[in-house]
Amino acid sequence: MKRVPPATPLRRAPVQRRSAERLTRILDACAGLLDEVGYDALSTRAVAQRAGVPIGSVYRFFGNKRAMADALAQRNLEHYTERVAQRLAETDGAGGWRAAMDAVLDEYLAMKRTAPGFSLVDFGNQIPVGSGHAEPNTRVADRLTELLSGYLDRTPDEDLRRTFLVAVEAADTLVHLAFRVVPEGDEQIIAETRRLLRAYLGRVLD
Repeated sequence: MKRVPPATPLRRAPVQRRSAERLTRILDACAGLLDEVGYDALSTRAVAQRAGVPIGSVYRFFGNKRAMADALAQRNLEHYTERVAQRLAETDGAGGWRAAMDAVLDEYLAMKRTAPGFSLVDFGNQIPVGSGHAEPNTRVADRLTELLSGYLDRTPDEDLRRTFLVAVEAADTLVHLAFRVVPEGDEQIIAETRRLLRAYLGRVLD
């Protein structure tokens, strides 16, 4: 299975602390505006105004708003990975793969409900809206394979990577369904998603 390389949407990576802080403000502004106006009405000028930076600062990092949304998606993946890793550290190995699965799903749901701009950008599936494709989910599956293989005492081989990709694709589809039915996520569909994942992963990981 071919691995998807990390997204690299930045024209120029920040070197100095001030430049990194400016990039953070730009992405925060982008996320907030996505929730307020949507992707189609988003503009680099509006982001610059919200972030309190010159428009040239935005173009220093991004060629267009799509690249900016891609960078936000990559940041979401980094934050998500950190949140899951923290949850796993707190469990200290208790609960096995079921506890790990709960951490993976629960932290995704938490970001879906609370992270600005996440409902549109996610990890890259939704921009432009409705143009879901395989690369972001493959990237998530790769990251989970790296993160969870040691926790599960499993070799991070292609079989494990394929298992996580199937689980991520299934969860992604069902969670989006849950949030289409109810803005905060239909709890019954989420419960069914959890049961489906447990049944599938149990065949492979038990």
